Amino acid sequence: MTLFRLLHVLALLWMTVGIGAVVVPIWRAWTAKELEIKVILLSEAQQNEARWLIPGVIATVFTGFGWAAAADVNLVLTGWLLAKELIFALDVFIFIPLMGVGLRRVRLLALQAQKTGAMTPELQSALDDNVPVVFGTVLAVTIPVLAALAIVRPF
Repeated sequence: MTLFRLLHVLALLWMTVGIGAVVVPIWRAWTAKELEIKVILLSEAQQNEARWLIPGVIATVFTGFGWAAAADVNLVLTGWLLAKELIFALDVFIFIPLMGVGLRRVRLLALQAQKTGAMTPELQSALDDNVPVVFGTVLAVTIPVLAALAIVRPF
């Protein structure tokens, strides 16, 4: 069981690094003034999503399930674990996909604007929507909540 616990903690760290590697460049892209910097940061964020975040999430799911199975924990009747599962499901099925779709849209529009050499109205509209920023921030905020549920185990 100690091996499963170690693997799960490493997977959680991997996922957390992935969230940081995606969300921080998104935040920086929104504050950057130059179009070229925005394009570089948005491309970096999208690459980090595929390289770090998604594999970290997958590793977290499998190692968490393995740890719970090895510890003989009921995945449905344990209240704190069920709350974690629901929040994690929101992250995986709502927040990460919406952040990813918004990120791809803004990156594509930024690349198109870079070819023209100036900010386009479509890019400005996408930047005003703040979709990747909002869902990336919500995703980053859920991590301490998940950690608190695992540490405190309130119910």
